[in-house]
Amino acid sequence: MNTTRRALIGLITVTGGLRAQDASASQARRTTVGVEIDALPYILSGYYGSVWVGRDQWRARAVVSRSTLPSFVVQDGFEDHRIDVVAALVDHFFKADFRGFWVGGGAEYWQNDVRSKTSRQSASWDNVAATLGGGYVWKFYGNFYLNPWSAGHLIVGGDTKVPVGAETFEPSRFTGEVSLKVGWHF
Repeated sequence: MNTTRRALIGLITVTGGLRAQDASASQARRTTVGVEIDALPYILSGYYGSVWVGRDQWRARAVVSRSTLPSFVVQDGFEDHRIDVVAALVDHFFKADFRGFWVGGGAEYWQNDVRSKTSRQSASWDNVAATLGGGYVWKFYGNFYLNPWSAGHLIVGGDTKVPVGAETFEPSRFTGEVSLKVGWHF
């Protein structure tokens, strides 16, 4: 079973168990479960899915995504840099009810592929990244919301020089990201 499927099964199990708590205890602690999709990975020929559980002004998110980076951000001589991500993140909101500004961070596992433009050979490797980000949740209809956000990702583990045939691909140690999510929570 691939990593993405295992992560999704784990997410469904965890959020299902958390949601099955006693309703009165859940209400007293203001526990909620939500889902999000992000526009950027879809624009970059991929996907994004996130489930989260939150209480008070904290939420824990689990993310699976795939993106193929545009050629202008890929090292010269290479193309088709695809990144599959599984992430575990914790966010803090400055207002109640999971609205307004938030900051968060966590760890991400990246499975990468890239191809050489000249030799047409490809290579795969893995990285672990530390992530720090923030955004703003604007609820526009009940618990449906828009979430513009930005984040920085720092590679803290895995390959930093990847042989691709006779060439070497060097992934950037730091990556910035800006996008827009759409979400809903119970």
